Amino acid sequence: MSNNKKSSIPSTINWFDSNEAFDNLFPDSNSSLMKRHWTPLEVAKKAAQFLAAEKNVQILDIGSGVGKFCLAAANYMPLAFYTGIEQRGNLVEQAIQAKEILGLKNVDLLHGNFSTMNFKNYDHFYFFNSFYENFSFSQNMDNQIEYSKELYEQYTYLLKTKLESKPSGTRLATFHSTEEEIPADYLVVGTEMKNTLKFWVKI
Repeated sequence: MSNNKKSSIPSTINWFDSNEAFDNLFPDSNSSLMKRHWTPLEVAKKAAQFLAAEKNVQILDIGSGVGKFCLAAANYMPLAFYTGIEQRGNLVEQAIQAKEILGLKNVDLLHGNFSTMNFKNYDHFYFFNSFYENFSFSQNMDNQIEYSKELYEQYTYLLKTKLESKPSGTRLATFHSTEEEIPADYLVVGTEMKNTLKFWVKI
């Protein structure tokens, strides 16, 4: 997104009126493939309400893409702080530009791999199965990163291990999860969106 495009955007637009309005923040807003990987606003709102039930919590989005969950959640539940970690640099750039347009201060959007993140710095987590594209039969977002079933298994095991290290009371919201990454001591406490969105708490 260029600076010229940013300066031409009407200041009165409500980006949160609909997914169509929000997605116009991004250059690839008309891509059906990209939309398949973005969190719908309704899901972001429900997940944020669960994860940010307390003030001043730190929430990590694992595989944040263009940052749609973090940006929407920051708007809906502004008393929490949201961090997104994403491998694709171009998507992180788009997310940061969208953050500037929205004027949000409680969001950090990082370029990197979740495997390098210290989960001790975060209270609760959001996961919209960003590992699943490693299966050859799934629709990959692009060819910028490596894909393999081995990576899926590696990432799933690593996330499970990191979640296991968290204390009792840790919250996790998953959207379209296979649940292979969920440790046994995380219990479902609620579901939404025909059971595709699940809320978990570590006992």
